[in-house]
Amino acid sequence: MTIIQAIILGIVQGITEFLPISSSGHLIILHQLFGIEKGAFTFDIVVHLGTLIAIIIYFRADILAIIKNPFSKMTGLLIVGTIPVVVAGFFLRGVMDNFRTGIWLAAAFTLTGVILVVADRITTTHKEEKDITWLDAFIIGCFQALAIPPGISRSGTTITGGLVRGLNRNVAARFSFLLAIIAIAGATVLEHMSEFVRGDGGNIAAIGIGPIIAGFIVATVIGYLSIHWLLKLIAACKLKYFSFYLWGLAALIVLDYFFVNRFF
Repeated sequence: MTIIQAIILGIVQGITEFLPISSSGHLIILHQLFGIEKGAFTFDIVVHLGTLIAIIIYFRADILAIIKNPFSKMTGLLIVGTIPVVVAGFFLRGVMDNFRTGIWLAAAFTLTGVILVVADRITTTHKEEKDITWLDAFIIGCFQALAIPPGISRSGTTITGGLVRGLNRNVAARFSFLLAIIAIAGATVLEHMSEFVRGDGGNIAAIGIGPIIAGFIVATVIGYLSIHWLLKLIAACKLKYFSFYLWGLAALIVLDYFFVNRFF
């Protein structure tokens, strides 16, 4: 992997982790485009860690409030909201490679586009943070679990879940991002553990320290900016515009899968 490729991957991760277009799906496409195999999995973990740092920095006030009051209602809500993704992740862990095909990505991008259109059509949202119930948190967590396979946007599904439950748009987005801290941190730890078990630690040497550092820094900075942008877009009810991009990307993947066979 070159530093230029690492920077591009870091930019894409930083944008797509928080904008509702699926970071994992885009990273798979870029790995295919660049022909990256050795160390790709390890690099994905590193750039995901970068976007995790971006969330922590952006929502540092919320996080500090939770740390200062660990037995608050919000702490409990986040735990309840995380349960579905933990359970689903346990059962899907052995079959995740089946979701890395071109035809699956096309279907997943199409589904995410539909979800975003639905989200923009939901207008009766009024609940504030204090009004979030345990059932709300669990259902939003179930929406998050839907996004475990690549191509389905985690932010898109969780924000939609919040809107379905009547949360204010800004509250739905903030709760989605707070859930993401636990989800990304947990996934990062598990993936590092799985690498250790498989003996893939040498992948860091295969990638190179330079690309790893570059990808991490870029993913962190771009991720921070993407959070700010998404919060503004949600308030303006403009998520549906991402649908057109996703549907166009899905069409290109289908074209390649059935006729060109260049990437999938």
